[in-house]
Amino acid sequence: MEMKKKATIVDVAKEAGVSVATVSRVVNGNYPVKPETRERVQAAINALQYVPNVQARELNTRHSSTIGVVVPGLYNMFFAEVIDGIEKSMRRQGYSLLLNCAQNDPELEMECINALVSRSVSGIIVISPNTQGLREDFYRRIVKRVPLVFINGYHRIPNVSYVANDEALGTRQALEYLTGLGHKRILFVRGENSDSYTVKERAYRAFMTERGLFDEDHIVDIGEGNNIDTVTSARIKLMKTIPTLDPTAIFCCNDLMATGAIRACKRLGLSVPEDISVIGFDNITLSKLVEPQITTMDQNMFQLGSNAAAVLVEMIHGGQSKRITLENILITRESTGPCKIPE
Repeated sequence: MEMKKKATIVDVAKEAGVSVATVSRVVNGNYPVKPETRERVQAAINALQYVPNVQARELNTRHSSTIGVVVPGLYNMFFAEVIDGIEKSMRRQGYSLLLNCAQNDPELEMECINALVSRSVSGIIVISPNTQGLREDFYRRIVKRVPLVFINGYHRIPNVSYVANDEALGTRQALEYLTGLGHKRILFVRGENSDSYTVKERAYRAFMTERGLFDEDHIVDIGEGNNIDTVTSARIKLMKTIPTLDPTAIFCCNDLMATGAIRACKRLGLSVPEDISVIGFDNITLSKLVEPQITTMDQNMFQLGSNAAAVLVEMIHGGQSKRITLENILITRESTGPCKIPE
């Protein structure tokens, strides 16, 4: 079977009765074209099923139609839902994504960013940058070459845009909810190598200290918080910790850890929430699928992504850097209840 010949820009020009230059202007959007002429050209493009040469268009417009996204890992659904927000917003603007995974390694994160810059992407979004290992001079150099947006990154670097949830306030809201239910012995479960966990821990320390409830032993680090082993790591760590500390509630820095906490409680013969309450953070899809369903702080994941995409497009077209802060929302489900132990 003979393959149909691909339509060219010359074919479109002939079909529409215009010059090749006019077709190019319509495709690239770099010069004004009369509405009736644009409609005629678009009709010819559709009729001939013409697909523009992306590389040629990028040379013509002098910028790439690709943006880079760096993510610390792919096992936490949080990142997938943020990426969904980025991708849908960018697709409407005519951009595609080039995704790099940094494996929660600050050195690899910088390698990923360098690789994206070498591919001449129009801009870069870094989700939950590993700012504990951040080298500010590196990002200062990068932002001079390409627009840069951090999602849930808190290290302030000039000319870098930030889109983040107020995770400190969200932590306090979660703790207010738990203490309102009568809980005082509240474990704080976090992972390593994340500024997000550190922000939450700082808020936890302040909140519990203000009420005379803080105990250093109640801070539990399970290690890696965003990989395939997170649920198991949290379960194993908490099965050792819960019998010793006898908490009435557990605050977890994400829903993977909260899932592990619930499993630990079940293995120990504790009923959630009758014997112990568990609250998570993020509101990923998993939080609605486990039994009991997890009470959690909704991080507006899709909105984080779409806002970051909008800010990056503005920067690509000459706009200034911005800082956008979103509010978290408490989602009450089945894993929390009143404290039944007199304290």
